[in-house]
Amino acid sequence: MQSPDGLLNVTLGNPLEKGIETRGPNPELLFAGAYSACYHGALVNAAKKLGTPVQRSAVRAMVSLVEDDKGGYGLAVELHARLPDIAPDQARRIMEEAHQTCPYSKALRGGASVALIVD
Repeated sequence: MQSPDGLLNVTLGNPLEKGIETRGPNPELLFAGAYSACYHGALVNAAKKLGTPVQRSAVRAMVSLVEDDKGGYGLAVELHARLPDIAPDQARRIMEEAHQTCPYSKALRGGASVALIVD
C-alpha cells in the first residue's frame, strides 16, 4: 500500500490469512493509529472548550475486527485516554465531548462499537 506522495509506503499483513498475518501491520492497526491521533486532537480541543486544558495527555486506540451474524466484518474500538491530574469524572466528560467532535468518531457513529475508557 502506498500513498500517491510516497509518504506512506507499507506492506500489509492480514490477520485472517495464514502466512501473511505478520508480514506487516494490518489495516486495523493503521486505523487505530490514525483514529488515536485524530481523537487526541479533538480531546485537547474539548478540554480547552470545557475550561480544563490538559498536558501530557495520551490516547491509545485498540481496533478489533469482529465477525457479524451475516458472515461479514465490522470494527470494535476502544479509545483509552490518559489525562494526568484530571479527575476521572472530568476526564470522562472531556472524552465524551471529544467523541462528539472527532471526525473519525463521527464517521463510525452507528457503524461500529466505540468504548471510551479513562486510563
